[in-house]
Amino acid sequence: MQNSEPQKIYLKDYCQPSYWIVKTDLNFDIQDTYVDVSSKLQLRKNHTVNNDRLFLHGGELELLGVALDGQHLDETAYHCDKEGLTLSGLANEHLLEITTRIYPAKNTSLEGLYQSRLMLCTQCEAEGFRNITYYLDRPDVMSEFSVRIEADKQTCPVLLSNGNELERGELEAGRHFVSWHDPHLKPCYLFALVAGRLSYVDDLFTTNSGRDVLLRLFVEDKDLDKCQYALDSLKNAMAWDERVYGREYDLDIYMIVAVDDFNMGAMENKGLNIFNTSCVLAKKETTTDAEFQRVEAVVAHEYFHNWSGNRVTCRDWFQLSLKEGFTVFRDAEFSADMGSRTVKRVEDVSLLRSLQFAEDGGPMAHAVQPDSFIEISNFYTLTIYEKGAEIVRMIYNLLGAEKFRLGSDLYFSRHDGQAVTIEDFVAVMSEVSGRDFTQFMRWYKQAATPELSVSASYDEQQRTYSLNFKQSCRVTAECEYKKPFLIPVDISLLGEAGKLALNVDGLTNTESEDNTKLMLEIDQAEQTIVFNDVCEQPVPSLLRGFSAPVKLSFAYSEDDLLRIMAHEDDGFCRWDATQQFLLQEINAIRATFKAGNKPSLNPRLLELYTSLLADQDQDLSLLALMLTLPNEKYLAELDTQVDVDAIHQARSWLELELAKALQPEFLACYQRLNELAHEPYSADAQGVANRSLKNKALHYLALDGSTLGLSLAEEQFHAASNMTDELAAFRAIVHCMEVDNTTRRERALVSFYEKWKDEALVVNHWFSVQASVAAASTLDDVKALFKHEAFDSLNPNKLRSLVGVFCNANTWCFHAKNGEAYRFLADEILRLNKANPQIASRLLTPLTQWRRYDGVRQALMKEQLERIQAEPSLSKDVFEVVSKTLADK
Repeated sequence: MQNSEPQKIYLKDYCQPSYWIVKTDLNFDIQDTYVDVSSKLQLRKNHTVNNDRLFLHGGELELLGVALDGQHLDETAYHCDKEGLTLSGLANEHLLEITTRIYPAKNTSLEGLYQSRLMLCTQCEAEGFRNITYYLDRPDVMSEFSVRIEADKQTCPVLLSNGNELERGELEAGRHFVSWHDPHLKPCYLFALVAGRLSYVDDLFTTNSGRDVLLRLFVEDKDLDKCQYALDSLKNAMAWDERVYGREYDLDIYMIVAVDDFNMGAMENKGLNIFNTSCVLAKKETTTDAEFQRVEAVVAHEYFHNWSGNRVTCRDWFQLSLKEGFTVFRDAEFSADMGSRTVKRVEDVSLLRSLQFAEDGGPMAHAVQPDSFIEISNFYTLTIYEKGAEIVRMIYNLLGAEKFRLGSDLYFSRHDGQAVTIEDFVAVMSEVSGRDFTQFMRWYKQAATPELSVSASYDEQQRTYSLNFKQSCRVTAECEYKKPFLIPVDISLLGEAGKLALNVDGLTNTESEDNTKLMLEIDQAEQTIVFNDVCEQPVPSLLRGFSAPVKLSFAYSEDDLLRIMAHEDDGFCRWDATQQFLLQEINAIRATFKAGNKPSLNPRLLELYTSLLADQDQDLSLLALMLTLPNEKYLAELDTQVDVDAIHQARSWLELELAKALQPEFLACYQRLNELAHEPYSADAQGVANRSLKNKALHYLALDGSTLGLSLAEEQFHAASNMTDELAAFRAIVHCMEVDNTTRRERALVSFYEKWKDEALVVNHWFSVQASVAAASTLDDVKALFKHEAFDSLNPNKLRSLVGVFCNANTWCFHAKNGEAYRFLADEILRLNKANPQIASRLLTPLTQWRRYDGVRQALMKEQLERIQAEPSLSKDVFEVVSKTLADK
């Protein structure tokens, strides 16, 4: 472990800087092996802070010179160390000039300015700008940026930065320059620069006010045919934001650059978005339906940031969910409008329950507005993004669409050009609605997932139905006692023939004329709601639309769940009832195996699946989700102590037995939908739905290794005209480890790679499919793939596809009792600790849950965590996660 532990940063210690940077002029002189960066900073004293000292953050920089008001300073006039540059005794205003030299090709952390294949590019969020020049690298310092870039014209014909282009020209020795100006104030984390050999595709968008905005997507030549879908998605997002939020784009050009080496998904840099190639390139031959949807969502997300993140930004990084939670909510609503609203909701809740709830239950649990951190990169989490979005969704549902729009309008107008807080956002919602959000703010301040236990009683004589709600939340580091949350519970009561009218004293549904649903507000530790005039014993449909991010407990019987599936019009609740039915069945199978007996299929489950497969009138994408068993990660989240082998055994047995028992039904479904394969490909909701259900049927047909199922998979594999169908068939073949399938399996692996070896994103699928095989040999296969010609051990996409998938998605293999996978992951974390601390830290996640496993696995995981902690030069990123993990009780 390092000698001096990194220090925590606390929200309570926030104070403004002693100086503001009013204007920032940057000059980048790009040479073959280095870049010289000259900055001119117009400083202005912040008179609210009584301090004449200026501290500028610094990183991996070579300082070449410092000048103040035109006078060169020698080394005695300032202090420079690995943390930054300090000047003292300053007056009210100054022009500070700093020249640094940086080496992009050596920057493997991918923070600041670095090299990715044919280009130089930047990633400055959260604290990457300090690796470019000395600066006040904090989000509350908003400055007007002007940028000049010069480089060799042959190696860097494209020179980009934020804002509008001002000037370009030729220089001596085959060099050229381009200058850019961004008229909108921004913090340095939104700065962007790209220089390299790139081609582009153009499009045009006309705003509501009649302005024409040039849309330009930059890619490598080989990817020019994968641009149009992202541009169409961008135009849809721009039109949607004008229609739904009244937000119009504010520059003359909107640029996107596709980058192969990128730690995250994309970055909303003002006017120049930098995207991971996986989130922007798309065509049917190389891109799955899920990836088309991801491209649409991420393009929209980064565009929506132009207002919720750029024009109004964060005061400090404790407010990160101010921009991310709000924008995730916005992009989720956009995606719901573009496709199936129900399917989008189910997918979002599945992610929340499987991964975010686990985050809330582990040592890295933190509030949506955390009170401290060591390394901000560790807080780009599902809690900040997904749970933060759920909190915004609750505000939206409590206020209704009209008042929420009034609140967002006020938020954008009041705080345009400012760096603000979560409290500022909630305050405008309170102002327009008249609601007191004091208790609601606990969603932002208190960590962990609330648990809501519900019990019911029916009084036939009084015709009343009572629901008793008890809420609790586990102890976490930021506070031992959790005060009650305000939990919105959208509810219906279902009788034998359908929904019942709701009559609760003092409560009415003010947002709808529908008297069969009601939004309850549970704001006490224990609370009873009494429904009047209830003519029969009902079944409660709770958390309709997943109205609050809580763990719900209610003793539903099979009959109750079947009633919800039959009569509830909320698609989420119908899906959730199916999942609850399957969970009960898996738990029963586990108990049977544990007792030493052989389980048998529940005939009511067979009847349910048969009826689902026969229903051609509902959303087929939702049907595919209803036919999908809860994954092992979610099942583990429900265990107090995770029984890896029992979960895998029970789930695998049930899935296989369903496949065998319902083979005729799955075959009929597959054949019916496969007849549509000759129709032109479309990524619209109906096309996605057809392929989704068809490939779910194929999965079941090939599951038992039967000649029929594997022959169908092989036929589809070779005949597919789109990556969705090809990859589904490829996965079905490769995941079947039956001896009789060995030749077919090996043939498919060779064929897929040879066909797609020049498409990096498709090859990532090739890695992921192999990493997710549930077989004892998979770890050895993963290690062997490290030596494959297509694998790059420093590329984040490759690491996520191979190491990330194996350790996070293949839970049974990762948690093999010999602990070899734990050692494998620890080796990778230690290797990446210096090369790319962000990726190293994120890969640690599976080990953070070590206390939830049996004693043998606990000991093996703890051994590797302690080995990581003992590393003498541990990065802040890894140190924070491993130290919290070992200290957690």
